[in-house]
This record gives sequence, C-alpha cells and structure tokens, in this order.
Amino acid sequence: MPKGLDISRSSFNKNILHKKIKLLHQRLSGVFIECLPYEEFLDRQDKPDTLFYLDPPYYGTETYYKDFFTKDDFQKLASLLKNLKGYFILSINDVPEIRALFKGFHFETVQIKYSCNAKTTKQSQELIISNYGF
Repeated sequence: MPKGLDISRSSFNKNILHKKIKLLHQRLSGVFIECLPYEEFLDRQDKPDTLFYLDPPYYGTETYYKDFFTKDDFQKLASLLKNLKGYFILSINDVPEIRALFKGFHFETVQIKYSCNAKTTKQSQELIISNYGF
C-alpha cells in the first residue's frame, strides 16, 4: 500500500452518493446526449424550443481530426445554423475566417487561458456565436 494511503477512513458515503445521483438525474432529465454526425443531430433534434451547444474543432486544427471535421465542414455548419428552428451557442477560436463564415450571427468575445500544463499559461480569446442576442 502506498505510504500515506489510509483506506480505513474512506470518504465514500452511500447516502450522500444516492442524493447526488438523484440530483443529477433531476438536472439531466430532458437532456439528450447523442453521438451522431452534427448534420444528423441538428436535423433530428431541431425544434423551436431546442438549445444546442456546439463545440467544433478550432479553425486551423482540422488535420488533428483525420477527416472527421474538415475546413468545408465550417461552411456546411454555418449554412445549417442559418436555417435552424431552435437556438444555438457555438464556441470557437476567434479568427477572421470564422467571423466571415458566421457573418450575420451574434458574436461575443471572451478572454480565456490555455494551460496545457501547470508551467505555462497562454492568454487568448474565444468567440461565442449564437443566433440570439446576449
């Protein structure tokens, strides 16, 4: 047993766990999580009262995804969102190409910090795009 590990004083409490699971169940009722291509998902779930949160790959990082999401997909996604019945919030890197592709939507910039490890932190900004005002 690793030094300092005291298994006799476990923080596991089945009564607290039961309460947390019940709260989580209530919070997530009515939430859909699906693993589909975005175009199928948008088509299947799009209703006037639907809110989509979209988090595509950052523009310029498509090669990391091996044809899963290409530069052409940004244009396709923008076109699909223009005809959406529901609402969406999309977060992505703030680059001129994205601003041009999603022109006509509401933009909000937010400051973020990237921290891949504890030694370095990079300040940047991300773009929040939506089809409704904030």
